Amino acid sequence: MTDPERTTDQRAATVVVDAANCVGSVPDGWWRDRAGATRRLRDSLSADALRHDLQLAATPALVLVVEGRALGVESTATVQVVDAPGIGDDMIVKVVEQRAAQGESIVVVTADRELRTRVTALGARTVGPRVVRPS
Repeated sequence: MTDPERTTDQRAATVVVDAANCVGSVPDGWWRDRAGATRRLRDSLSADALRHDLQLAATPALVLVVEGRALGVESTATVQVVDAPGIGDDMIVKVVEQRAAQGESIVVVTADRELRTRVTALGARTVGPRVVRPS
């Protein structure tokens, strides 16, 4: 059974991915090359797959927020990479605020409980890293 709220929301959609949290969710040696692991995550993101998996009415824009040693990972034609000059969570909140102000439906991918609380207070929905990093 599907959640009707998820399938009837016709607004433009954005999926914001907490790169550090998602990369760190699978112990595959990411700590040896954080930028490389972040590039692999970026390259694995599929707007069509996320539209299906998250039951979104529209194909979402993809935003990957990076911090620390992953700074400088480039955007692609399908994924906007945003560098967080400070704390990644604060940049994610800023992106959510900006997108919400434009009337978009937002899903944040993270397992960080505090971040989940912050973005749901802004109207975003949250899902865990398994959506983008199956173990």
